Amino acid sequence: MKSILNKTTVAALMFVTMAGFANGPKNSLGKKVNEVETSFSKFSADPVFSKKGNKIFLNILNLDQEKVTIRVYDSANRLVYKETLKGELIVEKVFNFESAFEDDYTIVVVDNNQTFKEVIEVK
Repeated sequence: MKSILNKTTVAALMFVTMAGFANGPKNSLGKKVNEVETSFSKFSADPVFSKKGNKIFLNILNLDQEKVTIRVYDSANRLVYKETLKGELIVEKVFNFESAFEDDYTIVVVDNNQTFKEVIEVK
């Protein structure tokens, strides 16, 4: 009788454990891992511009690896530089304005139908 009780207890414990795994693991906020992964895949990061002197460093985390268009305009709105990239997870560019003519330049980044701008003044 005691062995039947032990085997039934072990079977019940195994059943409860397997039922817990079937529902999926949860993180500390109570969301299932699948939900967190889904929301992370919808995450969009804005480009990061950093300046050092007359150089601009551009970094973009392109999770969907879709098309990213980079353009540089002068103050007369003339296109100075254009590049379109696709299929890159991380887009890194350095724009060196050290030998550029004195002017205001605008760097425009188009990613996922969002437009971001950064202006640099070259003296």
